Amino acid sequence: MKKHQSLIGGEWVDFGNYNPDINPADTTDIIGEFSYGDDGAVDQAVAAAKSAKAGWAASTPQQRHDLLAAVGNKLAERVEEIGNLLAREEGKTLAEAKGETMRASQVFKFFAGEALRLAGELLPSVRNDIDVEITREPVGIVGLITPWNFPIAIPAWKTAPALAFGNCVVLKAADLTPACAHVLAETLNECGCPPGVFNLVLGRGSTVGDALVNHPDIGAISFTGSVPVGNRIAETCGRLRKKVQLEMGGKNPMVVMDDADLSLAVDACLNGAFFSTGQRCTASSRLIVQSGIHDQFVDALSKAMTSLKVGNPLDATTQIGPVVDEKQLLSNLDYVTIAKSEAREVIGGDRLELETPGFFQAPGLFVGTTNDMRINREEIFGPCASVLKVGDLEEAISVANDTEFGLSSGICTSSLKSAREFRRRSEAGMLMVNLPTAGVDYHVPFGGRKGSSFGPREQGRYASEFYTIVKTSYVFAG
Repeated sequence: MKKHQSLIGGEWVDFGNYNPDINPADTTDIIGEFSYGDDGAVDQAVAAAKSAKAGWAASTPQQRHDLLAAVGNKLAERVEEIGNLLAREEGKTLAEAKGETMRASQVFKFFAGEALRLAGELLPSVRNDIDVEITREPVGIVGLITPWNFPIAIPAWKTAPALAFGNCVVLKAADLTPACAHVLAETLNECGCPPGVFNLVLGRGSTVGDALVNHPDIGAISFTGSVPVGNRIAETCGRLRKKVQLEMGGKNPMVVMDDADLSLAVDACLNGAFFSTGQRCTASSRLIVQSGIHDQFVDALSKAMTSLKVGNPLDATTQIGPVVDEKQLLSNLDYVTIAKSEAREVIGGDRLELETPGFFQAPGLFVGTTNDMRINREEIFGPCASVLKVGDLEEAISVANDTEFGLSSGICTSSLKSAREFRRRSEAGMLMVNLPTAGVDYHVPFGGRKGSSFGPREQGRYASEFYTIVKTSYVFAG
C-alpha cells in the first residue's frame, strides 16, 4: 500500500504514525496511508516558510503568474485521475468530483491573472509637494485549515490567492481527505514552487491545527469548518492579533412562492438539499413553502427525492454518494430520530445497506415542521431537509432570517417584485433567484453573515483584502 508524507521545504517528510484513508463507499478499499505530524511538524513547516518568505515576497508578478497558471493547467490535465481519487476518498459522485477538480484548476488560473493585476493608488496629498501612494503587501506566512467536503477546491481557493499575493503557506488539510491535498502539494512541487513557499502538514486538527493557530510566526489563519472550532480560532487569533478568516456553518433557506414554476422549484430544491449528499455549507436545509403550492410541492419533491439513486460514486448512474464516514452518518441518523419526534411526517432518511460496506443514507424530507424545532435550528450536514409552510412573502422572509446563520438563501418565484424584496431583505451573504442555494462561481466573493462567516470574503478580487496588508507611503517631491 502506498505511503504518503507531508511536504516541508520542498521535501517529503516521514513522521511515521501512518493512518489509513478509507473509501466511504467501500470500507474495504484503503486509498493509501498518510503520515501524521504534530506540533513539531508545524514548527518545521513554519521554519521552511520563514526561510522562503523574503524571496517569494520579492518575486515578480510574472513569476507568481507562471507558477499558478502551470498548476491550473496540470490539474486540468489530470481531471480524470484526480476526479476518480476524489470520488473514492470523499464519496461525491464522479461527475461532481471531476467538476470540483476543474474548479480547482479554474481558481489557480484566475489567481494567476490576479497576480498580474494587484493594483494600488497614487493620490495627491492635501499638502503641497507631497505624493501619497497606497500599496498592498503580503501578510507573510498564512496558515490554511481546510475541511473534508471539498477536498481539492477549498485548498485551492485558499492557496492560490495566498501565493498570488506573495505569501508563503502552511496547509493543514482535513484528516478524513488527505489524498486530494497531497495531490495538490505534488502538483505545486512538480510545477516548480520554490522550497518552503508551499508546505503541507498532515495531521489531526487538535494537534496540527492548534499549533498553526498558535504559532507566533504565522500572521493569518484562514479556516473552513465547524462553528465551535471556528469560534475558538477567532478567540485565539484575536488574543494573538492575527488576521483571521472563517467560513463555518449554514442553515440555508429556500423560499418557494405560490407563483413559482413547480418543476423549476423542485429541481432547485432537489439539487440544493440532496446533491453532494447534502454535505455543503450552502445546502438548502429549510424549504419555506407558501401554503397555496405547499401540498403539490411536497408531493413532487418527495417523489423526485425517493427516485434518486444512492450508490457507489464511481457508478455513472449514481446520483447520491455515501456520507463521508461513520461518525457523520450516525449524527445524521440521530437528527432523523429527532425529526420523527418533531415533524408531522418523515420521508426517507434511513441507513441503506448496499453491495459494498459503506456509509449510505437515503435522502430525508421532514414535513410539517416549525422554525423553533431543533431540526431547523441546528446544521445537520447530511442529505436531509425540512419543509415549513408559510402564508405570504412577509412571513417567508421572517422565517428565512430567523436563524443564527446567514450564508446562502434562495427564492423561487415568477414575480420580479417578490424576488427584489427578498434580495433586499434576506440576511445572507449570497442569494439565489430560481437557482439552488448551492453552486457558486470562482471569480466572485464567497461568504456569509452572522454565525456563518467572519472576516474578509474568500474568492474573486475580494480575496486580496485578507491575503494582503495595506501600506500608505508619503513622498516629499519638493
